[in-house]
Amino acid sequence: MTENEASRTDETSEERTLDAGALKALAHPLRVRILDLLAERGPQTASSLATLIGESSGVTSYHLRALAARDLIHEVADLGTARERWWERPRGRMSFSGPTDEMTPSGRAAAQIVEDEFFRNRHQRLMDHLHRPQSQVPQEWRDAAHHVTTMLDMTAAQLQELGERIDVVIDEAVQLYRDQSGPDVRRVTIRADLFDLPDARPRAAAQHRTTETEELS
Repeated sequence: MTENEASRTDETSEERTLDAGALKALAHPLRVRILDLLAERGPQTASSLATLIGESSGVTSYHLRALAARDLIHEVADLGTARERWWERPRGRMSFSGPTDEMTPSGRAAAQIVEDEFFRNRHQRLMDHLHRPQSQVPQEWRDAAHHVTTMLDMTAAQLQELGERIDVVIDEAVQLYRDQSGPDVRRVTIRADLFDLPDARPRAAAQHRTTETEELS
C-alpha cells in the first residue's frame, strides 16, 4: 500500500515516515485524535486537550508523554510554566505505510489502528462541516467551500499521474499561504481521495457488453 499522510500541515520540504516503533506509540484512538487536534488547532496543554476530547487531564497527559517519547510531538518551551506544559506537532509531512502482509502481526495491527482512526477523524470533520447550521457559517465561507465527486475510467499510471498533479497544486498553495494571519484567515482542510473501485466495470466496457447482449437477443 502506498504511504498515507497521517497529517499534512504547513511544511512541504520536511517529511517523516513513521517507523514501526512510532506507529505502535501512535496506535491508540486518543493519540491519533491528539495529533490531529495539534495539527488543527496549534499548541495545546493537557487540560485544553482534555476539554476538547472529553477526557481527564491525567489521561491526556499520559498520552502526550507517550507521543513525546517517540518524537511525534514537541514541548513548546517558551509557552510553558512550572505547572503547565504546552505541546505542538512538528511541522512537515508525517506519512506511514498502511498495513501490509510484510509487516509483523503487531506492526500490522498498529498500522491498521492508526489508519482507521485517521480516516475516521477525517470523515467526522467532513460530517461536522456538513451538519453545521448555515447561520453559523458566514456567506463567504459557504461560497468558498468546495466538494467534488466524479467517476472516471483510468489506468493505474493515469491515476498516479493525476495524484501527482494534485500534489503540485496543494504544495504550491502551502508555499503561498503558509503562516498567514489576519482577521479574514481561517484554518482550512484540503483533502483528495483517489482510489480504484475493484467491483465496478469501466463504463465503456459495460456499454459494449450491453450492445452485444442486445445484438444476441
